[in-house]
Amino acid sequence: MIGRCLVSMSLVSMGLVAALDAQTAKLPRTADGHPDLQGFWTNATITPLERPRELGAKELFTPEEAAEDRKRALLPLPTAQRGGTEAHYEFTQFGLDRSQAQIAFSLRTSMIVGPEGRIPPLTPEAQQRNAERAARNKGHEFDGPENRGIQERCIVWGNEGPPMLPPGYNSFLQIVQTPAYVMIMQEMIHDARIIPLDGRPHMSQNVRRWLGDSQGRWEGDTLVVDTTNFTDQTNFRGSRENLHVVERFTRVDEDTIKYEFTVEDPTTWTRPWSAELPFVKDKGPIYEYACHEANYGMANNLKGARATEK
Repeated sequence: MIGRCLVSMSLVSMGLVAALDAQTAKLPRTADGHPDLQGFWTNATITPLERPRELGAKELFTPEEAAEDRKRALLPLPTAQRGGTEAHYEFTQFGLDRSQAQIAFSLRTSMIVGPEGRIPPLTPEAQQRNAERAARNKGHEFDGPENRGIQERCIVWGNEGPPMLPPGYNSFLQIVQTPAYVMIMQEMIHDARIIPLDGRPHMSQNVRRWLGDSQGRWEGDTLVVDTTNFTDQTNFRGSRENLHVVERFTRVDEDTIKYEFTVEDPTTWTRPWSAELPFVKDKGPIYEYACHEANYGMANNLKGARATEK
């Protein structure tokens, strides 16, 4: 009886492996044999970065629970109920409400993986750094453009990464792939990440970039991108120049890329943490995001501050 069970289990395992191999074999590939990641994709999602505390260690919804969650999340939200800077848009008027968008659905209860599903605590050093920065800025928030955040100044948006997170709207990106490079361009502010695949070392530590220095390599059918050399003004959830990001892009079927990342910064968090979300194929195209040209909010805010001072 035991022998029969073992044989049965072995056959099931072999069947699963064969099915996965068949699925992998059907993946679109480039001329050099690697999975083809090219095209237009969206990472718009209703999955939060951090898991709601009431869900505890529950990492996945059941299909039935996920269906209910999607139904609630895709109802258009009246402008009056929106918080933050989104309140100045009537999103549905411009086709920007998530109920009008292609959504990358998942059974996950949070993008962050693991039983806690939340960003680890800040180190004492990071807590002190944040407190000192807040004290320096207090009362000087609108002295000039240099006192505003880099996103508000149209330098770098948080969604561009790495790691790359959904921006809320305009959640589209384009991937172009050659044997030597991969290019990723996102619609929200439209910077292009050029990622070499030739095995070169990272830049010298005295060379710093807003988006870091990304170097890519293939591990089987997964594109792995390692990024270091961020600036001391990089601020991904409080991180600084010691941020280290490892991203993994795995095409799982015709319409989906599984995107995973792990971040660490020993001067910011007590431990590394990881997240996962899908990219879903979209028809495109990507439109120009004219951030500086339309950044009238910056000038108006500073004018208002000068008027208040008078």
